[in-house]
Amino acid sequence: MSMSMGVQAWLMLVVLVLGTTCEAQLSSTFYDNTCPTALSTIRNVIRKAVSKERRLAASLIRLDHFHDCFVHSCDASILLDDSSAFESEKTAGPNVNSVRGFNIIDQAKTKIEKICPGVVTCADILAVATRDASFSVCT
Repeated sequence: MSMSMGVQAWLMLVVLVLGTTCEAQLSSTFYDNTCPTALSTIRNVIRKAVSKERRLAASLIRLDHFHDCFVHSCDASILLDDSSAFESEKTAGPNVNSVRGFNIIDQAKTKIEKICPGVVTCADILAVATRDASFSVCT
């Protein structure tokens, strides 16, 4: 019994996809050449904010891991403001009066943009801020 051409093509596609490897790695040195002070700048903003209000660490973790990552993906779309074209996640019903810490992320972004305009992504700033927020309450 022979397989049809369609089944053979489909099986070949499956083998190719499964046989393809993908390797992606996160790196704490990613911005070392393009914006060497990025991580320390974010860390300083977060430490200062959390030292004034320790609960802010939990708010930043929630902002990133729940409100941004859980909804669509970890793309910092939670930071977008409303426009005439769409209602942002920031002001969507479930997030109103529920999410806080935007001002801290905005402070970090403003400082980063002064040092290295257009280099560090908002998603990276949010991820690093979340890491630093959790670390700041553990030490």
